[in-house]
Amino acid sequence: MRKDPASEVYDVPQYSYFEFGNNFTGSYGKLSYKITPGEDFTVQIWHSRLCSDLAEMEEEQKFPMTKDGFHEMLRWLETKAPTGK
Repeated sequence: MRKDPASEVYDVPQYSYFEFGNNFTGSYGKLSYKITPGEDFTVQIWHSRLCSDLAEMEEEQKFPMTKDGFHEMLRWLETKAPTGK
């Protein structure tokens, strides 16, 4: 886990990481996710160990590319966390 993750559940970097256009992928239990910044934050989730290029996306959501949108995105992603890892 990173020193100062933005989420209490996921090892997601702080907002400033995404301001530079960096994508981020991670997993929690069997859930995998990818966060892509752009005009909006795009978050994709899937249940597989396949990389995002090969996996079948199960859900995708967009959030405003703002600090408030970032926190809204984290709250949404946290609702997707599997129980019992």
